[in-house]
Amino acid sequence: MSAGTGESGEGGTSTAVRNTIAAGTGCGCLLSPLALLGTLVVIIIIGGFGVLLAPLIALILLFSGGGGDGSAGADDADEVIAVFNGDGGGELDTSTVPEDLVDPIEEAGDLCGTIGPVVIASQIERESGFNRDLVGENGEEGISQLPPAVFEKYGEDDDDNDETSAFDAEDSIMAQGRHLCDLAGQAQRMIDANEATGSVLDLALAGYHVGMDAVRAAKGVPQTNEAQGYVLAVRAQFAKYAGVAAPPPGATPGVTPGVTPGVTPGVTPGVSPGVTRGTDPDPTSSPSASAASGT
Repeated sequence: MSAGTGESGEGGTSTAVRNTIAAGTGCGCLLSPLALLGTLVVIIIIGGFGVLLAPLIALILLFSGGGGDGSAGADDADEVIAVFNGDGGGELDTSTVPEDLVDPIEEAGDLCGTIGPVVIASQIERESGFNRDLVGENGEEGISQLPPAVFEKYGEDDDDNDETSAFDAEDSIMAQGRHLCDLAGQAQRMIDANEATGSVLDLALAGYHVGMDAVRAAKGVPQTNEAQGYVLAVRAQFAKYAGVAAPPPGATPGVTPGVTPGVTPGVTPGVSPGVTRGTDPDPTSSPSASAASGT
C-alpha cells in the first residue's frame, strides 16, 4: 500500500504480491510454499526486501495450510488476494482467535464502519502475537501494544473489574479499536481536504504505527519500509482471520508460525528511522493526538 491514490496505492506492492501468487497457482493449483519461495528472489529484487518479505512469508504460511488438506484451486487464491486488497470488513472467523477474546475483538470491530474485527485481530497478531503481558522496547504495553499515554486517553474498564489496565486484554483491545477509529476519522478528513491520498484504512494503520504527523507530512502512507511494511504485514493476515485461508493444522489460535510479532521487515529492531516508534511529540494534546503509534 503506497501513498498514492486508492487504486494506485495498491498498485505497486500488492500487485507484486498478486503476481507472485498468480505465478504459483499455475494450472488451477494453489501455490505451494516452494513455488512462492522460488519467485521470492525476483520479487525481493523488484519490490524491495523490506516491504514485501513479511506479507509474502505470511501468505506462504497461510497457503501451506489452506484448504485443510493442503490443496485448493485458483479461486481460493483469487479470494485471498481480494481479501488482502480489501477493506478488512466482514465477519471474524472465531476459530482463529483465543476463545475468550472473541467478544472484545468483535466489539472493538463494531465501534466504527471503517475498522472491522478482522482488522483488529490481524493487527493484534502483528503487534503482540496475542501476548497479553508483552512490554515493548519503547514502553508499549499489553496485547495491542499502545504507548501508556495513548492507552490513558482511550482505555476504559471494559471488562468491569474495577481496574483500567493495558494488561487486561479486553481493556487493551477496546482502546485499540477506539484509537483506530479516531485515526480513521482523521484520515477521512485529510482525504476530504486533499491533504492525503490512499485508503482510509491504510492511512489509519500507518498512523497507528508511525504517527499521523508522519502520514500527514507524506500526504499518505510514508514511502518507508517501516510504514509500508507494517500496513502490508497487517493486511497479509486478513485472509486468515476472515476464514478464507485456514491456519496450518495444529496452529495456536491467533498465531502464525514463523512470523515474529512487532518486527517490521527491513527495519532493525530497536533502531528508529525518525520519531521513536511512531509516537507524535505529545499524544495527549497535539492536533494529531490520536495518531501516536501503537507499536
